[in-house]
Amino acid sequence: MKVLIPSFYLILFLLISNCSTNETVIEDVTEIESVYFPTVDGTNWETKSINSLNWNESQLQPLLDYLEEKNTKGFIVLHDGKIVIENYFNNHDIESNWYWASAGKTLTTAISGIAQHENLININNKVSDYLGTGWTSASIEKEQLITCENLLSMTTGLDDSIGDSVLPENLQYVTDAGERWAYHNVYVKMQDVITQASNQSWSNYFNTKLRDRIGMTGAWIPFSDLSVYWSNTRSMARFGLLMSANGKWETSQIIPENFINEATSTSQDINRAYGYLWWLNGKNTYHLPQSQLEFNGELIPNAPSDMFAALGKNDQKTYIVPSKKLVIVRMGEAADNSNFALSTFDNDLWEKINLLID
Repeated sequence: MKVLIPSFYLILFLLISNCSTNETVIEDVTEIESVYFPTVDGTNWETKSINSLNWNESQLQPLLDYLEEKNTKGFIVLHDGKIVIENYFNNHDIESNWYWASAGKTLTTAISGIAQHENLININNKVSDYLGTGWTSASIEKEQLITCENLLSMTTGLDDSIGDSVLPENLQYVTDAGERWAYHNVYVKMQDVITQASNQSWSNYFNTKLRDRIGMTGAWIPFSDLSVYWSNTRSMARFGLLMSANGKWETSQIIPENFINEATSTSQDINRAYGYLWWLNGKNTYHLPQSQLEFNGELIPNAPSDMFAALGKNDQKTYIVPSKKLVIVRMGEAADNSNFALSTFDNDLWEKINLLID
């Protein structure tokens, strides 16, 4: 056991030790548990017991029963990077792939931060600087108001009611960029920006700069005008761990920490609960997809206030809670009804989680 020594006596002890013929070693009195990272080759991922965290183990099985009942396929809880809970349900297993849906938007955010650090892009620049004019149906004057940051913060001012396509005929002007928050697939134009700026395919740049460096598996699968990321549940957990560690994997800074701080902070004054494609808890108000209404209260009241989350269609979830050193991943079918991002399942799930961890 290490003993804390008052500073005066510590100095006196060191002086006496230096005068002695016997060399004395003082151990550091501070113990800091470092974040654990699994091997990149996927051969090892250490675990941690519920008992070691003093969690309420009697609440584990009710949580797992609830997850299975709610159409879950994969569920992982990490604490300081180590696996505390990992379960698969409904014909899913550790190797099974599933779609991230809009939870994968945050992968585009991460790559944007990397590309900016490499001086390939600047998110404050106009989208047309990289794609040329005519990528929307707006006038050139209005189109050139749209920056890459507008894409990441969902404030392009383009119409979100026409459909999922991001062809120019579907990207029509509603109001000036920055004046309206609307959840829209137009964010994928950031992938086109990075493709043009890097002179590489989106998949190749993504794989070499992020996926392969942290041991993720998976691929972007074309769907309509978009690509949707598919992977196993552990790969989603690896990305969550990278974000939890402020963009660092072991000794390598994969995503700049200052960019992560920007991405997980309120990005505009309209939807306080939205960063750069990340959802933010703990704000006083929030907006939801396909609505211009403002709702009072926190996004997920039962979740910790400092939590930020990747939320995808039909309840694909990655929750990151810095204060509790937690990364929680849920993949599966919709828990109840089909949804775009947030659902009542989020708050209900956190009620169950709190019974376990509190």
